[in-house]
Amino acid sequence: MLQKALSQRLVKSEDLNHHKTFFAGRCAEWFVETSFIAVAEYINPQHIVCLKVHGLEFLHPIYAGDALSIESTVISNGKSTLTVYTKITCNKTPDRIFCDGFATFVHVNDDTVPQPHGIVIVPTTEEEARLQEEAKSLVLKSKEKK
Repeated sequence: MLQKALSQRLVKSEDLNHHKTFFAGRCAEWFVETSFIAVAEYINPQHIVCLKVHGLEFLHPIYAGDALSIESTVISNGKSTLTVYTKITCNKTPDRIFCDGFATFVHVNDDTVPQPHGIVIVPTTEEEARLQEEAKSLVLKSKEKK
């Protein structure tokens, strides 16, 4: 099983939007933060920049008082990139995914020029292999848009 980064957060009133549900911007912040921590297990944090968040999808509402678990796994690699799958679950229903998506980070030098990292991510389960294929597809679609 691939290495995971875990964060836990309590949703407070200041984390809510005008509908009194979890604000998407705060969710995205926590999503990227935990994704970054996962990449930092492989690469010096001083040499990581976030390139793109892919398909961040909010599946169910989250409310004040909910305790969230944010789990990030580096699932795919390119020459200078690492792509992370992140999912957010809630303490009340830990088997239900409330939000998930992917984020791609780039390994850079001190001048923020992309540099090869030499990391190869090899899935060890069918689920990891499925997520890796999904991540590769998302990254390829992003490259085609350029």
